[in-house]
Amino acid sequence: MATRVRPIDRRAFLTGLAGIAAGVAVDAPSLAAGPLQSALFDLDQQFFASAQKKPDGRYAISILDDVGQELAQVGLPDRGHGIAVSPDRQTLIAFARRPGTFALIIRPFDGSEPKLISAIKGRHFYGHGCFSGDGRLMYAVENDYEVGRGIIGIYDLSGRKATRIGEFETFGIGPHEILLSSDQKTLIVANGGILTHPAKPREKLNLETMAPSIVFLDAATGDLITQHQIALHLHQLSLRHMTQDATGRVWIGGQFEGPETKTPPLVATCGKDTPLRLHDIPAKITSGLQNYIGSVTANRDGSVIATSAPRGGKVLFWKADTMNFIGAQSIPDGCGISPIDQQSFLISDGNGGLSFLDDSTGSPIVLARAPGTSWDNHMTAI
Repeated sequence: MATRVRPIDRRAFLTGLAGIAAGVAVDAPSLAAGPLQSALFDLDQQFFASAQKKPDGRYAISILDDVGQELAQVGLPDRGHGIAVSPDRQTLIAFARRPGTFALIIRPFDGSEPKLISAIKGRHFYGHGCFSGDGRLMYAVENDYEVGRGIIGIYDLSGRKATRIGEFETFGIGPHEILLSSDQKTLIVANGGILTHPAKPREKLNLETMAPSIVFLDAATGDLITQHQIALHLHQLSLRHMTQDATGRVWIGGQFEGPETKTPPLVATCGKDTPLRLHDIPAKITSGLQNYIGSVTANRDGSVIATSAPRGGKVLFWKADTMNFIGAQSIPDGCGISPIDQQSFLISDGNGGLSFLDDSTGSPIVLARAPGTSWDNHMTAI
């Protein structure tokens, strides 16, 4: 059984590992060659998954352990983005980056062949999804691009293949991240507000009329419970990525599409019954962030929130109970971020690096760097 590193020893261990791994390339097995043998690991071991672009230009999902070692890969037909994890941690669904039309069901611990989900005609995926509380359903954010409205596609995973059984409206345009509330009764959607069409794949078609929002929907019926809209003078702040803290409060990262001369707040919070609130970042940091938050996550107990700003090369930290900014660390192009424990995070960057970082103290430790590899925007704990 693999030896686990006690938290008190972790930083010293990782420092040594980073020195050893600096010049070592890991040859990860393909999942097609067989399952990851979870029995070989401590049952409490933490695993991670992220999309990546490989040195040869192909795309893949990588499975990592909690010290950043790559254990396996599965190929993707094109660029990936976010990954949803089932409640039992046995199933992953990797989503195409907008405007991609595929999602891939991966069961890394039983050796099953990955199963492809294709978007229905007139739709494409937005890169994110989530599972229902019992793991039977998957909710995927989609673009009904001829009409220009956000949709949640509902997929039944209980059979031999995923079956699309219905859909909900998101009451907005450009839905991006979707979460299931901690009580498993509510879907939370960040409507980014940006109108797009696959005929113009990355072009933003409505910057003057954007209306981003956070919506809370009944997970059983799709009924709108609450919609929080941003102030009119900040309507170009696209609300994109989210996480929940220990109390269930939603933290949101924004990407500003307005004039570069403006530097609005980029992090917000809200709840089903509490309005959207923007949080200030110190001016000396804000000016270098290029108005872009890439990923948002909470540590394992939900007491600290991390928001990555890859264009500014920073990761920003917040105390969840007081909602106060508590510090920043520098990681060039660091975007994917996932909690390892109550105080530390695994961070991936666009230059092929994987780093260990204490919440807002200490210097990042680069665990590995794969030349030519580019990690995508998100790192997901399994």
